[in-house]
Amino acid sequence: MDFDRFPSPFFSAVFLILIFSHAEAYDYLDPNGNITLKWDVISWTPDGYVAVVTMNNFQMYRQIMSPGWTLGWTWAKKEVIWSMVGAQATDQGDCSKFRMNVPHCCKKSPTVVDMLPGVPYNQQIANCCKGGVVSSWGQDPSAAVSSFQLSVGRSGATNKTVRLPKNFTLLGPGLGYTCSPAKIVPPTIFLTPDGRRKTQVMMTWNVTCTYSLMLASRNPTCCVSMSSFYNSTITPCRTCACGCQNNRTCVPSDSKIQSVVGLNKPTKDNTPLVQCTKHNCPIRVHWHVKLNYKEYWRVKISITNFNYRLNYTQWTLVAQHPNLNNITQVFSFAYKPLLPYISANDSGMFYGTKFFNDILMEAGPDGNIQTELILKKDKNTFTFDKGWAFPRKVYFNGDECMMPLPEDYPYLPNSAPENVIGLSFLISAFLLLELLAFW
Repeated sequence: MDFDRFPSPFFSAVFLILIFSHAEAYDYLDPNGNITLKWDVISWTPDGYVAVVTMNNFQMYRQIMSPGWTLGWTWAKKEVIWSMVGAQATDQGDCSKFRMNVPHCCKKSPTVVDMLPGVPYNQQIANCCKGGVVSSWGQDPSAAVSSFQLSVGRSGATNKTVRLPKNFTLLGPGLGYTCSPAKIVPPTIFLTPDGRRKTQVMMTWNVTCTYSLMLASRNPTCCVSMSSFYNSTITPCRTCACGCQNNRTCVPSDSKIQSVVGLNKPTKDNTPLVQCTKHNCPIRVHWHVKLNYKEYWRVKISITNFNYRLNYTQWTLVAQHPNLNNITQVFSFAYKPLLPYISANDSGMFYGTKFFNDILMEAGPDGNIQTELILKKDKNTFTFDKGWAFPRKVYFNGDECMMPLPEDYPYLPNSAPENVIGLSFLISAFLLLELLAFW
């Protein structure tokens, strides 16, 4: 039978879904961003090996917040984890077959989490024990890494007998990451402290995990509101910007904070407990065009937390605006330009100053942080007309925020929207005709 004569809507839909899912996973502001898991087999044991697993976060502005990462995989054979340092399996599983030495974990598909700060030194290794919190590469490369060590048994004790784990999963802390199959790569090479001798591990394999907002959440997690000195109108976040929810699942704004159930108790998937608002977003970013100077202009950015369940540690804010290529000064926030392409310099990352405002507190009186920017004008492009002074896109913690509709942007008083101008023209023409008829 010739199937080409019968177009299939099903296959067309599947094709479009695949296209859009890949497009959503690709971040053009951070095209090389990913989390790489590196397994280094550092020694062999009688029935297996000892490996150091290193998690490197190469994402410029997406970190892993508290309650931290959760890593899972499936063993290819009947492996067990004899012991771990710097992390622990959440479930030991059925180890009843072992009478003398009982393994740390006997599950076919173990789930591993980082240790909390303050564990005994004999349970630590370098870059461990941070409660699963991992900084973004753009904020602090030295803190964008997490490691643990495990001793694996019943796996084979040579390069030819070891089988790579499969079906890797990563929660960071919620959904959104998709991990590739493990791939053998050249063994990692280390230098001795004096730099005169090289050593290498027995075997190395890598796993690459990429983030997709489509997998993380059906709705946005933040929204943008706007205002300006030249227009008294405040453009709020769009209604139901982060999805419409029943009032029973949100907290009334007039309730006492002490009476809120689940206050500052994050869940493993970071499900928010938000204040009841029209936009229903955990985070609101407000962009205010504050002042106009001869050669400069000034912007105030405010970030408000409506989530009673979470403090946002090591938060990041990314904005895209053509004048960020000539930013003069940033107050109270740290700033770093994002340069994914040589031809583009219109994006930048803001983040908090350590020990000052790097934590955005939960909803309430302290759940707000703000900064001001001074930008130098480019005479060829600068204008307040048609919403040019407002950002093209805004991201909070790596997730894109819902922007207002273009027609709702604050506009200059002498540049009313076209529908207003058209209506004024019709009214004027009608009055003129009435006047001519009267004379």
